[in-house]
Amino acid sequence: MNFESELSQGDFYIPECTECMKIVWPPSEFCNHCFGEVLLKKKVIEGKIIEFSRQGDAYFCLVEFEKEIRVMAKILKMPKIGQKVKISECGLINRNYFFHVV
Repeated sequence: MNFESELSQGDFYIPECTECMKIVWPPSEFCNHCFGEVLLKKKVIEGKIIEFSRQGDAYFCLVEFEKEIRVMAKILKMPKIGQKVKISECGLINRNYFFHVV
């Protein structure tokens, strides 16, 4: 199971070190703390909006997952800082990650 292959299938998992149990972000095959092996542990479900901005009719927000992982995501409705959101879509476009939340 590889982070990018799972993301390309629309699944966002937490990469975690099997040795020191730290979340590895950005994702890698080896831990950036102890060089242990990294496995995908659990599927990310819900996050919290940290910041946001607007461009045209769309909003873009910085979403925090598991108090350690932060990603830029698109949201269609006016967000609020601290708002809980769920990933509605994620994947890869031209080897770049994308996330949509609701």
